[in-house]
Amino acid sequence: MAEFFDMLDEKHCDFIAQQPMFSVATAAEDARINLSPKGYDAFRVIAPNRVAYLDLGGSGNETHAHAIADGRITVMFCNFANPALILRIYGRAVPVLPDDAKWEELSAHFELLPGTRQIFDIAVESIQTSCGYGVPHMKLKGERSTLVKYHAGTDADAWTQKMKGRTKSIDGLPVTPPTRYFGPDS
Repeated sequence: MAEFFDMLDEKHCDFIAQQPMFSVATAAEDARINLSPKGYDAFRVIAPNRVAYLDLGGSGNETHAHAIADGRITVMFCNFANPALILRIYGRAVPVLPDDAKWEELSAHFELLPGTRQIFDIAVESIQTSCGYGVPHMKLKGERSTLVKYHAGTDADAWTQKMKGRTKSIDGLPVTPPTRYFGPDS
């Protein structure tokens, strides 16, 4: 049976801390719905009504475009072990880039990984838990290091130039590209 909560409690935070991955869903008017799986140690509970996640450069930046256009976001955690459980966080997301005023405060919660482009600051509006009985049992073999290795092996100037060219989502919505490279020598 689904239950709703106004804010994250200690039990929710413990559950989130045990999950090796999460998924993020966003949407904007007249645009595709975006759903992205996330890994690494990239999610933080800042307060009972505030969470954040570290975002690395990938093939697109749809979450950023949707956050600017609409702001709505859903973050989902599934337990692939026991007990079966799904936890969803519904809220409003704001992308925070390295040049933004809130960067220092937010980035202090994370180990910045090569390819970090932004942090999504999420105001929690509600939390839902549900049974998760349809989620399979799976075991984590390990983190996939490919994305971090790719960014760590990229020249800082080349990375910054590549990101500067990414100013639109796949649906043509505006995206603010990062101007600062985080890599092995940063």
